[in-house]
Amino acid sequence: MSFGSSRAGAPRQLVPMEVAGRLPRLRSLVDEVGATAFLVTNLVNVRYLTGFSGSAGELLVGADEALLVTDGRYRTQAAEQLSAAGMSDAVQTFVGKVQAQREQMAAAVGRMGTRRVALEAQSVTWGAKRRVGEFLSPAELMPTEAVVEQLRQVKDAGELDRMKAAAAIADGALAEVLGMLGEHRSEKEVALALDTAMRRLGAEDRAFDTIVASGPNAAKPHSRPSARPIGPGDWVVIDFGATCEGYRSDMSRTFRVGGGPAGELDKVFAVVAEAQASGVARVRAGVKAGDVDSTCRELIAEAGWSEAFEHGTGHGVGLDVHEAPTVSEGSTAILATGFVVTVEPGVYLPGVGGVRIEDTVAVTDDGCRALTGFTKDPAVPTT
Repeated sequence: MSFGSSRAGAPRQLVPMEVAGRLPRLRSLVDEVGATAFLVTNLVNVRYLTGFSGSAGELLVGADEALLVTDGRYRTQAAEQLSAAGMSDAVQTFVGKVQAQREQMAAAVGRMGTRRVALEAQSVTWGAKRRVGEFLSPAELMPTEAVVEQLRQVKDAGELDRMKAAAAIADGALAEVLGMLGEHRSEKEVALALDTAMRRLGAEDRAFDTIVASGPNAAKPHSRPSARPIGPGDWVVIDFGATCEGYRSDMSRTFRVGGGPAGELDKVFAVVAEAQASGVARVRAGVKAGDVDSTCRELIAEAGWSEAFEHGTGHGVGLDVHEAPTVSEGSTAILATGFVVTVEPGVYLPGVGGVRIEDTVAVTDDGCRALTGFTKDPAVPTT
C-alpha cells in the first residue's frame, strides 16, 4: 500500500499507477521509427515502462514480448516492483551476471526475429554502442531521440497524484522552516533543515540539490547554500522540491527578511510576481510553450530588466526534475492536457540580489492546476 502526504500532513493512499498501457504505446512509436525492437538503457525510462527502479537494468521491447535484465542485487526487488505495477505477465525478467544478461538479450533478439534495434542515443555511449553491437549482431542498431520521453510528457492520474503529494510535502516543510530566515541562520542551516523536514514529512528524497541564496548570492540562479548568515533586510531565494515514489516537485519562492527602506529588489519582486502570474495564466492545452515564455519575458523587458532574465521560463517535471517540454524562447512544443511544467521567471542583479518565483502546474483543457501552493507573500519577520 502506498501513501503520500496531504497538505494537512495526514497520510493517504495514492491513486494507482497506469503502467500496463505504456509498452503498447511505445511499440507504436518503435514501428514509426522503422525499428523492430527497442533497447531501453535509460534507467528512468526503464522505471516508467516497468515499475522497476533498480540502479542496473536494461529492457528489450519487441513486437510481442519484453525482457528486463538485471543482476542479483535486484532479484527480489524486480519481482516485487513488476508485480506491484501489474507487469509480471507483460515483461520477462532475467537475473544474472553481465555476460549471461547479454546472452539472454541476444537470444531474445533472435527469438523476436529482430532486424533493427533502436537505441536511446542520449543515454548510450560510444563504447556501449560497440558492446551492444557485438552481442546483438547481426541486428542493425539505429539511434533514436526521446522516444520514451515523448510518452512521459503526458502524466496519468497516478503520476499527477504522486507529484501533488511531493508538492504538498515541500509546502509543509517550507512552512516549518520559514521562521529560520529571521533567526540569523546560515544558508546551509536553512537548506539542511528544509531537506530534513521533507524527509520527516514523507519524502523519499529531495528532488534536487536545495538552493537557499541570500543577499548578493541570490543574483546567482543556481547558487549553492553557503555559510553566509541571513540577516535583516536580506532577500532570499529558496528553490527546492520533494520526491514521492520517484515523482518530483519543484518550487521557488523569494522572501524579504525584516523591514527596511524600499529598494530596487522590491520593484523587481513586483514585476517578477506579475510576470509569473501572467505566465501561469497563459498555460493551457494547445498553447505553444514558447508563448508562455514570451508572456513572462515581455513584462520583464518592459520594466527594463530583459538582460537580467537569463534562463528559460520553465521545463517539464516528472520522474526527472528537468524533462520535456522546454518552456523557453523559441520552443515549439505544444502543451497538452496532462503535461506538467514549471513557470519560473527571474531577475538577477549582480552584487545586489535576485528574485525568482516558481510553481509547478498541470496542464488542463481550459488552463492549468497548480500543484505547488505555498504563499508568495515575501515578508518574513525577524526575531
